[in-house]
Amino acid sequence: MARRSSRRNFLKTSSLATAGFWVAARPTLGQSKSPNERLNVACIGVGGMGAGDCRDMAAHGANIVAVCDVNDDAAKGTYEKFPNAKRFHDFREMFDKMHKDIDAVTVSTPDHTHAVATMMAMKLGKHVYTQKPLTHDVYEARVLTEAAKKYKVVTQMGNQGTAEPGLREAVEVIQSGAIGAVREVHVWTNRPVWPQGTGAILQHQGVQAALSGKGSSATAPSHIKWDLWLGTAPERPYDPIYMPFKWRGWWDFGTGALGDMACHTANMAFMACNLGYPTSVEAEMSEFNDQTFPMWSVIRYEFPARPHPKGGEMPPLKWTWYDGGRDKPAWVTRKLKELAHGRDIPDSGSLIIGDKGTLFSPNDYGAQYVLLPEKDFEGYKPPTPWLPRAPKGGHKKEFIDACLENKPEMCMSNFGYAGPLTETVVLGCVAMRARKRIEWDGPNMKITNVPEANQFLRREYRKGWEL
Repeated sequence: MARRSSRRNFLKTSSLATAGFWVAARPTLGQSKSPNERLNVACIGVGGMGAGDCRDMAAHGANIVAVCDVNDDAAKGTYEKFPNAKRFHDFREMFDKMHKDIDAVTVSTPDHTHAVATMMAMKLGKHVYTQKPLTHDVYEARVLTEAAKKYKVVTQMGNQGTAEPGLREAVEVIQSGAIGAVREVHVWTNRPVWPQGTGAILQHQGVQAALSGKGSSATAPSHIKWDLWLGTAPERPYDPIYMPFKWRGWWDFGTGALGDMACHTANMAFMACNLGYPTSVEAEMSEFNDQTFPMWSVIRYEFPARPHPKGGEMPPLKWTWYDGGRDKPAWVTRKLKELAHGRDIPDSGSLIIGDKGTLFSPNDYGAQYVLLPEKDFEGYKPPTPWLPRAPKGGHKKEFIDACLENKPEMCMSNFGYAGPLTETVVLGCVAMRARKRIEWDGPNMKITNVPEANQFLRREYRKGWEL
């Protein structure tokens, strides 16, 4: 009996929440800077992807005034790169002490702390570049979308493919009608490339200790501020199964393969097809447990007819997402190869299927494409561009230029676009947890046919970490 109790309780909380001490301050809205001035940027999460975000901001002329990370070992390279930047472990303290010295913020933390850090920045009138997916939950995506509009700050989500000229051209090709009315979209990825499913749970040291009856779970090393890393998530003991990067496979911290990659791989199709709220979402998956994402999943979205950006109407559309890498069912690859007119299927890509042809992008970012069948498009020339092209330097340079001019509309993945994209993506995570087809009332942010699934739209936050 004791062993059963240990297995059941291995993830229970073990420490008190850190008291929040962020203090609201007067926002500095609507300020523009001379193009010759430098943007003062604070970077939250500066190991891994965040290290690149920080370096890129500096490479495009930003002045890095503060860096914040809960893992000193992971952040070591950034600390050395920017020795004059003030260092923090807690972004709430950073905002409290330095908000007057900051113009813009990058947020490159695990998914579960994106929203709270981003919202704090916007309330202070700071421009924000937040990594994808914009948020962990549907509710968070909605409120950040609304907040960006309210506070009139420059925003950009880190799905950098949005700045690729090939993506913007593909959007124009589809909207020009080259492949006809689009009725199906298929998107896939090689993720997960981290442990998840039952295998991940069995690797958990707490589970191993419970199963063996020997010892207890691991303790956090001194260079990791574990309570701060947990942030908004429910308390639980440290375990190396979560860090680094492996947190993506756990419900409390990540958004699985879908959240990790769909904001990249589905981005071009979402933009080109002018997608908004789906009407229903249904998930098929390898397994389900209440701790980790499954080894593979197939998510089916249905979208209603909607306005065409160039006038008229786009027809209802079915969008299917596939993840699981080599673990996904064999029928997935067979189906995708058939839809791609026999072409080999890369690890990640998308197929946009219209009445007159198919646009195939063998790329994570939608940055390259080919029209199929090729014989039907010999000599085809793309339409005259109507979307703006990103400046040299791409996605982050577009953000910095927009901040200097105080023009949110200059960023193509601003939260007005990235929020709805993320909301749609993570609604697929809700469908997985519901384990039923869910019908979605987008305007009212409500699941209408499985009311108990509405609990998965919004989490309870730990005290001191509320949104």
